[in-house]
Amino acid sequence: MTNKLKYFVGNWKMFGDIGSIKILHQISRFCVKFKKKVRKNKIIICVPNTLIYPFKKKVQSNIISIGAQNCHHHPSYGAFTGSVNALMLKNIGAEYVILGHSENRSKGESISLIKKKIQTSLNIKLNVIFCIGETLKEKNKKKTFSVLRKQIKGSIEKKFNLNKIIIAYEPIWSIGTGKIPSVHDLNKTFKFIKNEFKKSFRSKTLPTVLYGGSVNDKNIGILSSISEIDGFLVGAASRSPKKFIDIIKNYYK
Repeated sequence: MTNKLKYFVGNWKMFGDIGSIKILHQISRFCVKFKKKVRKNKIIICVPNTLIYPFKKKVQSNIISIGAQNCHHHPSYGAFTGSVNALMLKNIGAEYVILGHSENRSKGESISLIKKKIQTSLNIKLNVIFCIGETLKEKNKKKTFSVLRKQIKGSIEKKFNLNKIIIAYEPIWSIGTGKIPSVHDLNKTFKFIKNEFKKSFRSKTLPTVLYGGSVNDKNIGILSSISEIDGFLVGAASRSPKKFIDIIKNYYK
């Protein structure tokens, strides 16, 4: 445990409607009630674009921020039907944006495109949650580190504002399966990511690195024992206020 903030990020994916504000209210009440426990936490709820503005208006705790789940790479307005860029997201209240998620990579989102999205987001001072991870096939071939290195070095440049980038390690084979890597493997992987980032970009500080992939209120106890992990990117469990709050509570047990 360090004095760094611990991040609990909820990725709601394509779920939620205006009635889901009640979930935000429950999380906000938890933050107020357990203010001392959560004061060193940062809770980020990444909702569908339709909910960013109404959620931002209802946030009742400075511990909670609202984020988006993707954006178009173009820095300004343009003829891109159905697309939303980083500036538009920031203008309606988003403070963070998830980029490079495996679900988008699987649909053809390239490393070079992710890099453009990161750059345009950082240019308008939107914080980036940058997802990286390997497939089961790559893991079995012992290519995890080479895959992560390629994703990191191909998507980030030294000139970027590195302090506004959070890395989320999500082994693709773990997402939604209930399986998580061993403590030994996670320790090795997180040390590799942090050292690779520092070495590649000559950063004076180590990056904030989150773990994502089947995080729930049952396995958070095991994950909390890994000191290299700076927080968590939570999928389905983040849409249940009880499960999400229990993840935070159980982390500190």
